[in-house]
Amino acid sequence: MENALTVLSPAQTAIPETDSPLVLALPKGRILKAAAPLLHMAGIVPGPDFSDDKSRLLRFSTNNPGIDVVRVRSFDVATFVAFGGAQIGICGADVLMEFDYPEIYAPLDLGIGGCRISIAQPKDRSGQEDNPNRLSQVRVATKYPSLTRRHFAARGINASIVHLHGAMELAPVLDLSHLIVDLVDTGSTLRANGLEETQTIAHITSRLIVNRTALKTQPERITAIINRFRTALAKEHTA
Repeated sequence: MENALTVLSPAQTAIPETDSPLVLALPKGRILKAAAPLLHMAGIVPGPDFSDDKSRLLRFSTNNPGIDVVRVRSFDVATFVAFGGAQIGICGADVLMEFDYPEIYAPLDLGIGGCRISIAQPKDRSGQEDNPNRLSQVRVATKYPSLTRRHFAARGINASIVHLHGAMELAPVLDLSHLIVDLVDTGSTLRANGLEETQTIAHITSRLIVNRTALKTQPERITAIINRFRTALAKEHTA
């Protein structure tokens, strides 16, 4: 385990310096916690304020003069990278599937933040007559409107979307929707609210993502960071 947490030295995968540091966008919450050891192994260590919950800073320097990090909502990482506010980021595949930004390239599956996007409905409505695959129209509560529409449209079903940002499990209970599409980890929240999974749409992990334009205009710097993460993953898998 000690070998797995060895910090890469700058000499191993040096990042060419310029006047402007690259910006690495990191998601708040559980993915950030899971990514912390990998960042350490990749030799990217944010300053002390980064770990201070009381800090109001949003941008942080690191032990690498060529890299700064920003801490944003997990759903916003892809947007920061796609629009060039950050050149590189760590992002859940669910967000990439939802926004489908052509400006983003995802070279590495980091294998962290594992979960799934699933369809769920109340247990007392789980009969054949309520099977969404047998319907022509269905009302779905989700924070993934684009992904959900595509999924049901591919099956010839018109999905009417109730766009929520949380408390998804309440929607069918309060008759806002027939179904929900949401991230599921253990399924305990679904069960506690009388819901059950009926279908898995996709299995999700977090990816290293880069802005395609930044990769073209700063190939040495971006590739150096990608290689740091690739080496860190290899060390983790052999530890």
